[in-house]
Amino acid sequence: EALTDNRNRAASNIRNAFTKGGGNVGTPGCVSFMFDKKGQMIVAKEECDKDADELMMMALDAGAEDFNEEDDFNEEEDSYEITTAPDDFGTVSDALSNEGITFASAEVTMIPQTYVELTSEDDLKKMRRILALLDEEDDVQNVYHNWDEPDSDEE
Repeated sequence: EALTDNRNRAASNIRNAFTKGGGNVGTPGCVSFMFDKKGQMIVAKEECDKDADELMMMALDAGAEDFNEEDDFNEEEDSYEITTAPDDFGTVSDALSNEGITFASAEVTMIPQTYVELTSEDDLKKMRRILALLDEEDDVQNVYHNWDEPDSDEE
């Protein structure tokens, strides 16, 4: 997602990031079908005084679509993931907040339908470079990808 006052400049800079990183740019929206727009709330287990079943029932009663128990989410701590339809995000997050639930993160985001694990060191290096270059670009607001980075002690 990009927000810009100069579409040509932003497109050129984004294309340049992919070229420098050894990637390719497709037409706008050509991979959006591979992602679902969802509300996503992450609750750290150690920050939650409710057990999984109790939290799940609270979330589902508030209108959540799904509830998952995650281990080592984002290489941090064990957590619960609650997903909602984008339009229900505010209702569900308010209902849980009113019950004293605090979120490690809560946002409407694009969630990949499938993940791809990169195993080649060259591919990993290219992907990291592309993401770093896009992160440096002021016009780029959010980057969504379906890269599932293999577990590594180096990171």
